[in-house]
Amino acid sequence: MTTTRPGAADTSADVAREIELEQAHVDRVYAELEKAALRANAVEADGMARGRTMRTGDVRDEEMTGLFERDALVYAAAKRRAAIEKQYEGLVFGRLDLGDMDTPAAERDVRHIGRLGVRDDDYEPLVIDWRAPAAAAFYRATPVDPMGVLRRRVLRCSGATVIGAEDDLMVPEAPDDLVVLGDGALIAALTRSRGRQMRDIVATIQRHQDEAIRAPSRGVTEITGGPGTGKTVVALHRAAYLLYSERRRFESGGILVVGPSAAYTAYIERVLPSLGEDTVALRALGDLVDGVTATRLDQPEVAAVKGSLRIRRLLSRAASRPPQGAPSQLRVFINGHAVRLDEAVLQRIRRQVLRSSQHNVATKQAREQLAQEAWRSVRQGDRDEFFDAFDSSRDIDEFLRSWWPQVDPREVLLTLADTDRTYALARGVLDHEEAAALSHSMREALELGSWSVSDVALIDDLSAKLGQVQEPEAEERGFYDIEEFDDLSSYGVLDVRAGVDRRVHDPSSTSVVTPTDARARLLHGRIERPSSSAHVLVDEAQDLSPMQWRTLARRGRNASWTVVGDAAQASWGDLEEARAARLEAYGSQQLRGFHMDTNYRNAREIFDYARDVILPLVPDADIPEAVRETGVDPVDRDVETPPVASVEDAVHELLDEVEGSIAVITPRRWADGLVHLDGAGDGRVQVIDPLSTKGLEWDATVVLDPDAIVEESPGGVRVLYVVLTRAAHRMSVLRPT
Repeated sequence: MTTTRPGAADTSADVAREIELEQAHVDRVYAELEKAALRANAVEADGMARGRTMRTGDVRDEEMTGLFERDALVYAAAKRRAAIEKQYEGLVFGRLDLGDMDTPAAERDVRHIGRLGVRDDDYEPLVIDWRAPAAAAFYRATPVDPMGVLRRRVLRCSGATVIGAEDDLMVPEAPDDLVVLGDGALIAALTRSRGRQMRDIVATIQRHQDEAIRAPSRGVTEITGGPGTGKTVVALHRAAYLLYSERRRFESGGILVVGPSAAYTAYIERVLPSLGEDTVALRALGDLVDGVTATRLDQPEVAAVKGSLRIRRLLSRAASRPPQGAPSQLRVFINGHAVRLDEAVLQRIRRQVLRSSQHNVATKQAREQLAQEAWRSVRQGDRDEFFDAFDSSRDIDEFLRSWWPQVDPREVLLTLADTDRTYALARGVLDHEEAAALSHSMREALELGSWSVSDVALIDDLSAKLGQVQEPEAEERGFYDIEEFDDLSSYGVLDVRAGVDRRVHDPSSTSVVTPTDARARLLHGRIERPSSSAHVLVDEAQDLSPMQWRTLARRGRNASWTVVGDAAQASWGDLEEARAARLEAYGSQQLRGFHMDTNYRNAREIFDYARDVILPLVPDADIPEAVRETGVDPVDRDVETPPVASVEDAVHELLDEVEGSIAVITPRRWADGLVHLDGAGDGRVQVIDPLSTKGLEWDATVVLDPDAIVEESPGGVRVLYVVLTRAAHRMSVLRPT
């Protein structure tokens, strides 16, 4: 309930009057929005009309100009209308009263702050966009440095209705006519229940957070801090700020936001649109390569092999070897002469071509090198006639289809399912056990028909080595030529390219039959060339492997970066190797850092419990200061095995104690028995694995079997530390005996 502070007017009538005044302004804002929407509709209609009127003339240039004007007007109007029509929680969320103690009330500068800038008919601002310089004081003013602010007010709205307000006073004593409401906006916000998606903090951003949000766009901005310090949401607000401040650069070049999992991207996907931005690409690590989607996690020992830069040597060897089934010699007649090239010559040609070009874009060079070696082996007759005959030879065409086909990088990775081949490729790179584990993981992918998240970086590395698969060139053929070709390769699609475009040809139909086996699922879709973004935002950066950093580097060659992380929460073991790969991805750009040291998420009782777990094993962990207490300690108790009934009891207890969301965080060994709890409590309960909790938060958590979480997780106790810092208000830890 909204109240007034001591020292200010403290009657319910004063509170009601303040709310009424704010409501009148909000009503005016929404009325202006309705007029703006009508204007946008009129502009759109005018644009369409211009296109129609130009169609009546005969002058092509004028017609094209009219169409261009129409498209530009329609696009701009539609975009503006979409922004206006978005009804987010609290379009107007703040107010600043600026002046000093002697400034009369009528002369104070009053600024309302919101998610969207709104002006009246006289072009006077009714709402200032939160990203505008004029709104900076809303986030940066403090009692030590008030920046001319007397009172900062945060409005709480339900749709277009003001339901409450919280004030922060920036001067030692309020002027007599200035009412100060509530206990402070930040603490009020912290006590609210969590939902299944992240809320923005645009109304409660603190000064140190705002400095990170508004940092210069160029170079690399690293945001560090312990659990619950708001790193993620600060980074997302930074993305919105960059789009506002340099829209042409970042909207055209794109902002890529990368998180650890699909659960994470689902959790944060509301934040940026609620701030007026919907042009940002959200990707989980398993979705970074177009054409590949992965959510499955490898066993820790396998993920460690796939993530280390050592594996690049193995991948290079695999990419440079002839495709399986490729001929080892060339025997053909060219212009009446027998051409014989043995395996050693073919291998030399392959090495020469691959020194300067990627396999998939070097078919022409390979053919030219073959022709040169073929001529050297013959050296009879007219040289030009020989090369013409070589170039038009159907036998050479057939040989190249087998010896130098287009190769899908996923096909190369799947060849590692052959243990003997993997052992050969891994010699001097991996030990026997590591090679065996790698090969087993590829067989597992074939059995399940799904890639692991770690595989995505390997596919991207192979794609960079091989080059993008080239579409077959259409050939003009006569009527009789067409009847001669009756196999897949004759139609310009090689079997080795099954992952890109495997088609089963039916002469009686033009339809494409898509195979449904597991291998086809792994090879479905086309691997596209990665596009570079103007800005790359990476969250939970401490978990990225060196190979994943290389994947990001290919998408941020010319980008500025925002990188968020906490080493104490790392699930990747070799932090030094990852750090070197991260710095390589940045290039030579200027690096600046911001440190968050206040835990806004966890009640002090919960965070103290987590701190006592991590410090004995990670004594240099970044420990923030929790600012809120509930007076309720976490529950820690032993339970019988199997623990299903005990978990059910703990969930029911928490459903009575908190109003918001609850997570049951379980290791793999107990997960199947708890599936029935997912969605319980009218959707308030979620069952989730430890690694997928990265970046997420709930009102309450049930942490099941912490010893098993440590045993099963890459990063061990660091992952348990993450799990123990997900709850805002209540936590129950259950230990099966």
